[in-house]
Amino acid sequence: MKKMSKKGKNEKKTVLGLHNLKAPAGSHTKRRVLGRGSSSGHGKTSTRGSKGQTSRAGRHFYLGFEGGQTPLIRRIPKRGFNSQSRREFQIVNLKDLEALKSVNITLALLEQKGLIKNKNKLVKILGEGEVKSAFTVCAHSFSKQAAQKIAQAGGKVELVNA
Repeated sequence: MKKMSKKGKNEKKTVLGLHNLKAPAGSHTKRRVLGRGSSSGHGKTSTRGSKGQTSRAGRHFYLGFEGGQTPLIRRIPKRGFNSQSRREFQIVNLKDLEALKSVNITLALLEQKGLIKNKNKLVKILGEGEVKSAFTVCAHSFSKQAAQKIAQAGGKVELVNA
């Protein structure tokens, strides 16, 4: 027979709050006491091993240091040019806007419908697809073809300042 646990009226629920938070087990460990004799287990070389650059005080290596060997980042060939002022756009096509069937298309609406991931990043409208109905579109940038198709359908293009 299975025993069923009975929940009585006297049983209290514990609510997690600042007053009853506890640090996880093992998160607070005692600091290692170094250089206090051989019987401490951390004497003589004080857990640094023997000799060499890492055993000395004031040692400092830069990120990617390989002990004097030419670092990997310098051994690998570099290609092309990466512009620091590059602007990355989230792309939306006209065929996707036509499917929304809305008169005013804003960045918030595009994010809500899942056409863009973040309304705070740059959005560019491209001209793939046909526009049958007139609508107003707000975006950071438009291709010439997209702006032309929206205007021909009687719609309006509004640029958002980035």
